[in-house]
Amino acid sequence: MSITQKLAGGLVVAVALLGGWGPSFAGAPSAGSVPVEAVMDYLHSVLEANRTFYTVHVVERMQRRGVIESSEKWRELSALPLPAQFFQEASSLATLTGSAVRYRLISLNPINKQNGPHGEFERKALEAVMAHPEQPYKGSVTEGGVRYFQALYADLAVSSVCVSCHNADPRSPKRDYKMRDVLGAVLISIPISE
Repeated sequence: MSITQKLAGGLVVAVALLGGWGPSFAGAPSAGSVPVEAVMDYLHSVLEANRTFYTVHVVERMQRRGVIESSEKWRELSALPLPAQFFQEASSLATLTGSAVRYRLISLNPINKQNGPHGEFERKALEAVMAHPEQPYKGSVTEGGVRYFQALYADLAVSSVCVSCHNADPRSPKRDYKMRDVLGAVLISIPISE
């Protein structure tokens, strides 16, 4: 089994346990039904911890020591993926599990235009998260005939790597970020039944 399959399989088990979905394990205590808002908060805390750890303890540390740089062209240059790319790659791996949980980074000031808001809900949610970063924005939307519960959580600049990358990129529409500024948001979507 490849590392990709192991990582993807781990996410399916985690989502199944958190959401009360999936197979029941003999002898395992039941958590009952977990509200979808709590599932979102759990997923976000795991995603945020992983990304912050990677940013601070891998990318920042390696660059500060002059060991290896991070780059948007990490594959061609044998560099570390940028923290946003790390997040995107992990999201892509998660889709290989067949899980319907989706997550991505979005911003009102994206470096890559595809990371801008898709629709009015995302725009309104980003504006709310920018104004009150301590408060996630949650609600339901319908896409392609499927209802999703979505939550947006503020994505903060947790490292000088984040600040310098956003401020230095010529495609960045905003170049005056400081530590702890809101760069955008993490958007998590889970399909819900009526």
